[in-house]
Amino acid sequence: MTISQQIPNGVTLDIDRSDDAYRGWLKEAVRKVQADANRSADTHLLRFPLPEKWGVDLYLKDESTHPTGSLKHRLARSLFLYALCNGWIRPGRPVIEASSGSTAVSEAYFAKLIGVPFIAVMPRTTSAEKCRLIEFQGGECHFVDDPRGMYEESARLAAETGGHYMDQFTYAERATDWRGNNNIAESIFRQLELERFPEPAWIVATAGTGGTSATIARYVHYMQHDTRVCVADPENSCFFDGWSTGDPDITCDCGSRIEGIGRPRMEPSFLPGAIDRMMKVPDAAAIAAVRALERVIGRRAGGSTGTGLWSALKIVAEMVAEGRRGSVVTLLCDPGDRYLDKYYSDAWLAEQDLDIAPHTAAIESLLRTGVWSG
Repeated sequence: MTISQQIPNGVTLDIDRSDDAYRGWLKEAVRKVQADANRSADTHLLRFPLPEKWGVDLYLKDESTHPTGSLKHRLARSLFLYALCNGWIRPGRPVIEASSGSTAVSEAYFAKLIGVPFIAVMPRTTSAEKCRLIEFQGGECHFVDDPRGMYEESARLAAETGGHYMDQFTYAERATDWRGNNNIAESIFRQLELERFPEPAWIVATAGTGGTSATIARYVHYMQHDTRVCVADPENSCFFDGWSTGDPDITCDCGSRIEGIGRPRMEPSFLPGAIDRMMKVPDAAAIAAVRALERVIGRRAGGSTGTGLWSALKIVAEMVAEGRRGSVVTLLCDPGDRYLDKYYSDAWLAEQDLDIAPHTAAIESLLRTGVWSG
C-alpha cells in the first residue's frame, strides 16, 4: 500500500526539507560563481596570418586567457552552477572530478571560490605543471594508473566522503546554455561580425568531454548558420571510430598522449549526430602544429590546440585548392607552459618515438605554397 492510499480524507501530507542556513550558503555560492563571469572579459580571437590572395582567413579563439588558463574555465563555471542549482554540492563536502588536468585546475578554482574541498582523480601521467596548478588552487590530486578507472574511482571517493562527483563527461553537454548566454559559439560569431567573412565556413574543435563541440554545433543549428563543425581526434581515442561506425559502445585500450582530449570510451556528452566531420590526427602532427604556431604568432599552446590547428590547416588547404573563400576558426585551448616537459621537449618526443619532421615540413610547405602535402 502506498503512502497516499493510507491518508485519511481531508489530511494533507507536508514534508519541509528547507534549511535556512543551507539556502543562504547556496545563494552566496551562486553569486560568487556568477560574479566570476561578470568580472571576466571575453577571450581574444587571434588571426593566423595567411596570404591575402588565398581568400581564406584562419582564426584561433584564445581560451588560454581565462583566469585558470584554459577553455575548461567556461565548462567548470557551468558545471558548478548546474550542480549548485540542482542541490548536489553541499557546504563542507568535497567536489570530486575525473580529469586529465585542465578541467581539474578550473574546478579547483571554483571549489576554492565557494569554500568546498576538491579532489582531482587523474592519470598518473598528467603533467607535473597541471598538478602544481591544481594544488595551488587548493585542490588534491588523486592518481590512477589506468585512465579507464578514473570514473569508478571518482564515484567511489564521492560515496566514501559524502561528496559530489561532478562527472564532466556526462554533464558537459547539458550544463552549458547552448542557445546563447555568452557561450563560446555566440562569442565567436559576435567577434567575427566585422571581418570579411563573418560566418565561418568551418569551426574546428577537439573533444575531451565533447561538450564544446556539442555547444558549438547546437548553436550553429539553432541560429540557422551554414557553418560546418569538424572535430579533430588524437591517437588513442575512440571518438573518431565511434562516430564513423555509429557504435556508441566502442572503446580503446590506452589513454591519449594529448592531455585534455581523446577518451578511451564514447563519452555521454559527445553528440556525434550534431557534428559534420571528424579527422583522426597523428600525435606527431599535433605537436608539429603547436611548434609551428609558436614560430608564426609567437604563442605556445598545448597539444589539444595542435590537434585542432592541424585539422584547420587541412581544411584551409582544401578551400584554397577548390577556390572557395571564407573563414575557419579553431581553438587555442590552453598555454604551452603546462607542457614544457612534454610537447616542447625533444627528449620526450624521442621517448615516445614521435617524429614530427614530416609534419613540420608539410605545414611549412602549405604556408609557403598553399598546397597540402600532409
